Amino acid sequence: MSTAEPRRVIATVCLSGTLEDKLAAAAAAGFDGVEIFENDLIASAAAPAEIRQRCADLGLTVDLYQPFRDFESVPPELLRANLRRAERKFDVMEQLGADLVLVCSTVSPDAVDDDELAAEQLRLLAERAAARGMRVAYEALAWGRFVNTYEHSWRIVRRADHPALGVCLDSFHVLSRGGDPALIRTIPGEKLFFLQLADAPRLDMDVLQWSRHHRLFPGQGSFDLQTFIGNVLSTGYAGPLSLEVFNDVFRQADPKPAAVDAMRSLRLLEEQLGFPVAEPAPRLSGHAFVELAVDRESGARIAGTLAALGFEATGEHGSKPVRLWEQGGARVLLNAKSETPGSAEIGALAVESADPSSSALRAEAMHAPILPRTRGPEEANLASVAAPDGTEVFFCGAGSGSWLADFAGAGAAPVPGLGITGIDHVALTQPFDHFDEATLFYRSVTGLRPEPIAEYAAPFGMVRTRGVADPTGAVRLALTGTLVRRGEWAPAVRDPQHIAFACDHVLAAARTLRERGAPVLRIPDNYYDDLDARLDLGEEVLAQLRANSVLYDRDEHGEYLHVCTEMLGSRIFFELVQRIGGYAGYGVPNAPVRMAAHRRQRLAAGSG
Repeated sequence: MSTAEPRRVIATVCLSGTLEDKLAAAAAAGFDGVEIFENDLIASAAAPAEIRQRCADLGLTVDLYQPFRDFESVPPELLRANLRRAERKFDVMEQLGADLVLVCSTVSPDAVDDDELAAEQLRLLAERAAARGMRVAYEALAWGRFVNTYEHSWRIVRRADHPALGVCLDSFHVLSRGGDPALIRTIPGEKLFFLQLADAPRLDMDVLQWSRHHRLFPGQGSFDLQTFIGNVLSTGYAGPLSLEVFNDVFRQADPKPAAVDAMRSLRLLEEQLGFPVAEPAPRLSGHAFVELAVDRESGARIAGTLAALGFEATGEHGSKPVRLWEQGGARVLLNAKSETPGSAEIGALAVESADPSSSALRAEAMHAPILPRTRGPEEANLASVAAPDGTEVFFCGAGSGSWLADFAGAGAAPVPGLGITGIDHVALTQPFDHFDEATLFYRSVTGLRPEPIAEYAAPFGMVRTRGVADPTGAVRLALTGTLVRRGEWAPAVRDPQHIAFACDHVLAAARTLRERGAPVLRIPDNYYDDLDARLDLGEEVLAQLRANSVLYDRDEHGEYLHVCTEMLGSRIFFELVQRIGGYAGYGVPNAPVRMAAHRRQRLAAGSG
């Protein structure tokens, strides 16, 4: 396989907006070319020749015009009409500067199941195209009436035997039907005219609806695209890697960040295929710190809670209103920059990298540019990038690092610790449109690996959550989002975030917190009655859990104890977690109980 990077193309149907919006976004994201979707051109006020010039000005080629539907296997009178339609589309393509048209396998009720007739009519179309200096790529739709596998489309193309007729392979149409991609190797590379890529979650549903509403960019779904493309490239295919993705989110998302997300997905896929795309992701060894943006009101409450948790204020930043709190290996920064009363949210998180410079280079290669940052002459030069939800992600050296020197000693009186050893994970609620984008961001930029998605019914709608973690579990993030857009009805508990601290003995810590009058979230007795019925933990253990509002989960690998604080400001709460054995989850079965408890807390406080 060649080590030269392939050309990258995106179908305009992947992006929202007018055709002009889509072209501008594709060019800004660095794509080499576009597939122009017919509906986008029809809706544009610009003539095809103007679109051609617009693409040239943006540095884009027009690699494919699509789709041409319901052509083959039809009676003579329909064939005449189809050929007339094709000639008009060739006129359009000529003005666009496109020399390849996509013909989808027919779904027409007028078509007949006759491979010989299909081949004969496609050959006739290819002759017409060749006379205009064009080619035809025949694609088997997964829901095609008679031709719905790539093997079938290849048999017809082979029978037609015309140099201007070849096959278009679409990963969704192949993999959604459970096709064997190994047979792609039997197709000569010169007869593979085009390659379209889409990922998707594994769903048990009608394949047409699956395709229209649930396609994803590579790396966001469950398809084995690496093996699929490896088979394609083994044929000698030298064309572009093109994305053809459409779903309900992308159809309404801002096209510029969506195009960047698309490019990032291709670069990650190319890296998996062995192309020299970016610096390898350096090993991560832990969370360096989490920074909370607070105002005076929320900052005071959070500081008091940190103190009750056994944290000590150990430093003040030399040039910014930021205070450092530490216990064990856990570090929290309180940045008093918010001007909104009661607001509190995670503004930044930092991971410890074996090579921060390489982490920064990789981030830029994955289209996550380093953010500008104002710093004093003696302050640490930390690189950071913006995650899709706006959270800043910093890259620090392993261990304490030089950034701690930016904080002068605060001289606070020490508070006995509660056995907190570090940050177990950080939970970030993602905006509806950015859940899959966030997963891809952390996977491609930082090298964190996505874990299986979990879905559950919460008090205010269906919620899904997905962890991303390094292979050792030293860095864990829990990404959470709603399954559908949520209206205004989610009072006082919208978009919560939290920091989960690893703790040696959660039950003992919870008892101490209760004694100190800390704002521990009260869990109702009904939860413990159900826990007893399901798991039979024994009276003594259950009594301790109940008395201290400790939540419990277990799986085949181990156990998980966790206790939460009340909401501290608009979005933030803390959690102490104890992992026993090989438990690697996040206590997801307990999330609805915790969410309802936070709702009650807010109502009791008069802010609901």
